Formats: sequence, structure tokens, C-alpha cells
Amino acid sequence: MPTVHLRINDLDLALDVEIGTTLLDALREHAGLTGTKKGCETGACGGCTVLIDGRRANACLTLAVMEDGAHITTIEGIATADALHPIQDAFIVHDALQCGYCTPGQIMSAIGYLAEGHANPADAALIREWMSGNICRCGAYPHIVAAIQDVAPLKENV
Repeated sequence: MPTVHLRINDLDLALDVEIGTTLLDALREHAGLTGTKKGCETGACGGCTVLIDGRRANACLTLAVMEDGAHITTIEGIATADALHPIQDAFIVHDALQCGYCTPGQIMSAIGYLAEGHANPADAALIREWMSGNICRCGAYPHIVAAIQDVAPLKENV
């Protein structure tokens, strides 16, 4: 069984995983980080979105061994002891969640979207397009877009 070395939420971890273990399962079952959600397991829903070396990725579509040495950021790693991340605050203010199952993936995708440096990160149509890989069964999309628009001018803090 190989050992995979990952820097997860600024902590260095060595995880013993089977070759076929997805990053999603490594995070949930081996690192105990259950905030990253298991949804479709085919990359279609975005519930497992994390940042790998600062880029958005579906954790269900990559094997843990492929990310050896990578920096992984999950929903558990974005707030500080004193404050929520600005996008988390915006989701609360704009009521951008209902059941909450997709929320971790939506938030991680929003952070990635804002960090990617798109031409106009506050443009509603662009937000919908760039966030289209994240599905919300409850239909909170207008509120999610509003939350991202609210934080977009602050993107240097994201």
C-alpha cells in the first residue's frame, strides 16, 4: 500500500491508501475531512470540489496517488479560528444554501473561480457559466450568484 504525502489545509499528512483510492475517499476516510461531499462520483455534480495547488478540481475524478506532494484545500481549511471566509459570509448573507449538501463544493468552486482571474468576476452570466459544474438540487442558484457578486470586488482577499 503506497503512502501519499499531501499538504491538506496547511497540514502535512502521510496517508496509506490503495492505488485506486480517489482523493475524495482519501480526504473523507483517511484524513477524516468529511466536509467534501460524495455525490455522483462521476464528476457531474461538483459536490466534491476542492482546490488542488490552488485550482478547482473534482476530488472524485483524481486518484490520491496522482496528487502526491500536492497542496489540497478543503472546506475545512478556508475559515480561521476568528472568522469565516468572505465567501462563507456572503453565502449566509444571501441565503445561498438550503439543504446545504452542495454548499462546500459551491464555496470551494466560488473561491477557485474568483482566484482564476476572469475578465469580470462579478458578471452574473459568467458566474453561472463558470459555476456550471456545481449542481444545487434546491435551486439556490440566484442566491449563489449574488453571494459571488458580493465578494468579487474583494477577490484579492479570496
